This record gives sequence, structure tokens and C-alpha cells, in this order.
Amino acid sequence: MHRLAPLELMLGSDEKQGGERRPNLRVVISHDHRGQKGSECVKTTIAQLGHERIDFGPEEEGVVDCPDFAYAAATAVAQKKADTAILLCTTGVGMSMSANKVKGIRAARCCDELDARAARLQFDANVLCLSGEMLGKNLPRRVVETWLSTDFGDQERSERLIRKIKAIEQGHDPRQISRADG
Repeated sequence: MHRLAPLELMLGSDEKQGGERRPNLRVVISHDHRGQKGSECVKTTIAQLGHERIDFGPEEEGVVDCPDFAYAAATAVAQKKADTAILLCTTGVGMSMSANKVKGIRAARCCDELDARAARLQFDANVLCLSGEMLGKNLPRRVVETWLSTDFGDQERSERLIRKIKAIEQGHDPRQISRADG
């Protein structure tokens, strides 16, 4: 796939590129009414990869609000009751915006494998947000497979970027974090 080449150039050849099976993960999955259809493919992929799935609903039929489900799932990850979460709504934007309000969460809306790999490698993202309206089953499956098989790259620059994100979360100016800060 041609979109992976820029990532390889950006990260260098020594970085972890994913693809290997990670140990069994506890994966929360949640969605709103518009993410229901897409969630079925995600659930199947999680099971096929041998990870534990924790389903956060919704249980009721009809229209539901994505922030309710994003909060519950992101809180489970923040409290270490799950290793990661995969959230689906119409575009993935509402889930991402909501999940990112939970302290300790780095949610990434990913549209392809490049997004998923970069979010994990560079920012140690812990919540994947997807569009429930993605066409077909192959793209969401590949994005989830990439997400669940990619570890944090643990690079010095990435560590600094995460410290800056945490500074913002605490109401501090990230520009105060220097390259020398450990």
C-alpha cells in the first residue's frame, strides 16, 4: 500500500512497525446508533485476533448520544480496566472529541492504517475512533488490525510530545517543555 512509505521515511527504519501479534489485550468497544453497523466488523476482528472484548453497548435501540458511550469507554481505559478502546460514531469525530476530555486519554480518529500506526507509534494513543459509516469491511478490519498490533515506539521525541500533551491536559503551556526535559 503506497501510503505506508511516508511513515517509514518519517519514523526511520529502526522503529517498530507493528504487524506482530501483541499479547492478549482487553479491548473496550462502544458505539452510538450510527456506529452499530461498523461495530460488528470490529467485534469480529477483535475475536479473530484473540483479544478480550468488553462491550459497552448501547443496549437499547434508537438514537443515543455518543459522548455518553465515549466517556464510559475512555474512563475504563484511563482507570486501567481495559488496555484500549475502539469507538464508532458517524464520522468518529464526536467520539474522539468526547474521549479526549477524559484525563489520560489520547484518542485518535483514524481513517486508514497509516493513521492508526502513527497514532500508536508516535503518540501512544490509547483510544481508536472510527467512522461507523466506513464503506466495506476490509478497511475497518485493516485499521483495527494495525491498531492492535502496533506498540508505542518509545522514541525520545515521542516521549516529549506526550509530555507536552499531558501539560496541556493539566492547563500548562506545552512550550515550557524543552528538549532537555526528561
